[in-house]
Amino acid sequence: MSERTIEPLIVVGVDGSNHSKEALRWAVAQAAMTGGRVHAVMAWEWNRNPFAIGPTAAESADAVAVTAEEAARRKLADTVAAAVGTSPGVPVFRRVEQGSPAQVLVDASKEADLTVVGTRGYGGFKGALLGSVSQQVVQYSAGTVVIVREAQDEDD
Repeated sequence: MSERTIEPLIVVGVDGSNHSKEALRWAVAQAAMTGGRVHAVMAWEWNRNPFAIGPTAAESADAVAVTAEEAARRKLADTVAAAVGTSPGVPVFRRVEQGSPAQVLVDASKEADLTVVGTRGYGGFKGALLGSVSQQVVQYSAGTVVIVREAQDEDD
């Protein structure tokens, strides 16, 4: 009986920032070395106004939420294309999920072999600190997490 091998799954958090692009580039390079695939994950949040009254307000809120989700899809597509191009050499799937970024990534980590997030590279003492999303992903992830700092210029 032949055993079917599954490509390793690398989940990477993407928010459109330079540090998330650097994390995506790292994840794609890692996937190329390990024969893996990448899920670029972007979270979006929408909070309905609990004080809105009537069906018109609810319909309007639903329409705005759909618009927010579509904006996130476009931003993710643009970010992936800017970071790794349209043919990165490994499968890169785009996922847009509603929820807080940290929780979406922690949930996605449950199916991943590796979770990758970027963090702001402040340099010096501040550079030792993690952002709030990175901190929560490291703390609550179901598996291994890699934190990728944005590349620094040699002049820095």
